[in-house]
Amino acid sequence: MLSVFERLALEAGQVIMDIFHSKVSVEQKADSSPVTEADRASEKLILAGLRAAFPNIPCVAEEEISAGVGTPELGRCFFLVDPLDGTREFVSGRAEFTVNIALIRDGAPEIGVVYAPGSGRFFAGHPGKAEALTLRPDQTISGRYPISVREGRPPLTVVASRSHRTPETDNYIRRIEGAEIVSIGSSLKFCLIAAGEADVYPRFGRTMEWDTAAGDAILRAAGGSTTTAGGKPLVYGKRNRAGEADFANPSFVAMGNVSGAPEF
Repeated sequence: MLSVFERLALEAGQVIMDIFHSKVSVEQKADSSPVTEADRASEKLILAGLRAAFPNIPCVAEEEISAGVGTPELGRCFFLVDPLDGTREFVSGRAEFTVNIALIRDGAPEIGVVYAPGSGRFFAGHPGKAEALTLRPDQTISGRYPISVREGRPPLTVVASRSHRTPETDNYIRRIEGAEIVSIGSSLKFCLIAAGEADVYPRFGRTMEWDTAAGDAILRAAGGSTTTAGGKPLVYGKRNRAGEADFANPSFVAMGNVSGAPEF
């Protein structure tokens, strides 16, 4: 399954970059978030590949949900797809956008890939093993090496959203003494922690499950965690909750091997 994820992410990345280097047309979805031809083309490619390879596993994808396509019946396993995470970065010409594909099993992200075609960074994870992949100039895989979270020591490096910072997030960061802040878009924040390049990613504000699943799978495989209030693991497949959108996440904090981080 992981090899299929990797192949589809690379193919989707090529489609995205072809559009990135042309004139990008931007539309607004019902929730006022931007969407482009690249989002839709990437998702179409990924979903076709997943449904051909794994016809019995349902797919939940951002643009299908936004377009009002009915959610499939979900069992123990399903795929979560964000075909272009960081659309604002994409539209702004920054290379921090990613392709995200994940398998959810029993509410937890089990397998995931995150590919940033603009920078060539590629991460993958499955239970007990997280890797960074290296690519040739033709965007084929040339090698891979294991990654893991580091032992967080002060001053901690905190990764925070470039486009979606909230006062609650800033208040949490201020409670981390001497924090070194790195602002970056998309699911790369999870991957930097997984690779031992950062320590904490607090997110207080709206995210959706497809935004986080692939990066969360890689982080957990690398020895990290993503928890909600009270230290409970972030769970997936959240539906039919009063007053809340399907697949919406609560606030969370993702981190590596860090002791003494503030609670929330």
